[in-house]
Amino acid sequence: MKKILLMGAAVCAVFMMSSCKSKESAYKKAYEKAKAQPTETTTTTTPVQQVTTTQPVTPVATTPVADYSNVSVRNESVSFVEGSPLKQYGVVVSSPQSKPNAVVLMQKLASQGYNSCVAQAVVNGQTHYRVVAASFDTKAEAAQLRAQLTSQYPDAWLLYKK
Repeated sequence: MKKILLMGAAVCAVFMMSSCKSKESAYKKAYEKAKAQPTETTTTTTPVQQVTTTQPVTPVATTPVADYSNVSVRNESVSFVEGSPLKQYGVVVSSPQSKPNAVVLMQKLASQGYNSCVAQAVVNGQTHYRVVAASFDTKAEAAQLRAQLTSQYPDAWLLYKK
């Protein structure tokens, strides 16, 4: 009789333990619900009563500010050849020695929406045509565009016009 009673108690204990187990789907459902309705709950306790206020949380849109002070810049004396006017800082994507090749690339960049231009530089007695995707008044603006263009033009660099 004791064995039957003990076995019955064991079966009841196993049944009770398995019925209390939480399901993964319940956690997932609660997570999705919380994700869909972001709210912030503030609880204030007074000696007499407890007040709970629920207010929607408004995310603050922030733009990460990058530090472009350590980006290297080449100082060159260049002369404007063709395209949009050249400002103080330019993003150079190519430096062919042939002017027609430079002009073709400049036109391709212009068709993609860039204010591109071609500048001429003489380096060690050789003439190079700098294809500038766009030029800016500040180094930070030029560095941002260079960072965007590195996937398409990995050798892009910054030019400071002397």
